[in-house]
Amino acid sequence: MGLRLIQGGRSVDGAPGLLIEHAAEVATMAGGTRLGVRMDDPALLVAPGGDPGHEAAPAVACWEGRILAAGPRNDLVKALEGSNYPIARFARLDAGGGTVTPGLIDPHTHLLFGGSREGELVLRQRGADYLEILQAGGGILSTVAATRAATDEQLAEHGRRWLGEMLAHGTTTIEAKSGYGLDLPTELRLLEIAYELGKEGPVDVLPTWLGAHAVAPEFRARPDGAEAYVRYLLEEQLPGVVAQGRARFADVFCERGVFSPSQSRRVLEEAARLGLASRLHADELAPSGGAELAAEIGALSADHLAVPSDAGVDALAAAAAAGHPVVAVVLPATTWFLMHDEVAPARRFIERGIPVALATDFNPGTSPTASLPLVMTVACLELKLTPSEALAAVTINAAAALGLGDELGSIETGRQADLAIWNVPTHRQIPYWPAADLIRAVVKRGRVVLERAGVP
Repeated sequence: MGLRLIQGGRSVDGAPGLLIEHAAEVATMAGGTRLGVRMDDPALLVAPGGDPGHEAAPAVACWEGRILAAGPRNDLVKALEGSNYPIARFARLDAGGGTVTPGLIDPHTHLLFGGSREGELVLRQRGADYLEILQAGGGILSTVAATRAATDEQLAEHGRRWLGEMLAHGTTTIEAKSGYGLDLPTELRLLEIAYELGKEGPVDVLPTWLGAHAVAPEFRARPDGAEAYVRYLLEEQLPGVVAQGRARFADVFCERGVFSPSQSRRVLEEAARLGLASRLHADELAPSGGAELAAEIGALSADHLAVPSDAGVDALAAAAAAGHPVVAVVLPATTWFLMHDEVAPARRFIERGIPVALATDFNPGTSPTASLPLVMTVACLELKLTPSEALAAVTINAAAALGLGDELGSIETGRQADLAIWNVPTHRQIPYWPAADLIRAVVKRGRVVLERAGVP
């Protein structure tokens, strides 16, 4: 069974509409960001008796790239024709008794890099930890050297390959961090290439500046290396990034042995002053004050959060209760691949009313997976999320982590028509079949951009 990628998408005979029919289930995720017990509510539309051929089986109508409506097919067709949307102007997409969900959103990736780091797997098996590998010149620093040496064409082709892989697993929007350059020229190249790949489509790519991913090699031998590098970020790199205009967000790796909370605050506050929204690598390896800082500065998200302090969880819960939630973007494939015993306390976050999202953390060393469905599986097994909570975490809550909660992540009137059609009768089976190819079709802005050949 092969994949057919349709450049630019297709519309039948130039039809401005698309009608997705014969679904057993549509998980609309309608109703906004999920917190607390609502994370387990996918806002389902279900075929009567499980029969996708029933006249009242759920259908989704799209028009000129937007969701028009979702509901029982017979009622929906009548409403369309009564509202001057002639059904003849809708291309048809047969869901084949499958499940329709919003297109998946990956809010934390390191899309562009040179080289790979498969040798680190054996080092970790022998007991080396993340910071030991980094201090020995491996980890991020080895990828920095390979990325600086890569050409623009090599990086772009690499990005296209993995964006295609993500699309084949239902992902329609990603965030893509820089951070493997650590010097201004390479950081600008990474941001520009990510931006151009997003323009090419069909996957939307939202660039993030992560110049504060590690202390650059040129500064590491200095006694004040971290502080000198932070000054360089503030005085040279950040102004250059803002002048380029490609980055939407700024991120900092706030962690012991990398950047302190005070250093992270300085970078993010200056970035925010210059128009970049804040995101934060927080408390991945040790309780480092990252969660507290994210809540204090009103970051869109705090990511990783494998080992937040009690004070950090309290700060995130207080921000959510005050109506200014910071999304906890947890990365279960990372802790799984690093063979860590401690995982993000996702159940505790949910119980405290903190919105939870999931992401791949796609990168060459600690999470080399581009599959959000696999991440959903790991989240269910390791973090004890339910399948419905996992779906919320890669749709509506992931959209909120990118500041796009009013545009993406749900099947509601007026939202961008980004959809995934799955070859399973219920969304609960998406994480149930680990690593299976479950995608039947993907729709981006109302156009079919991927269909799986050979599926009846």
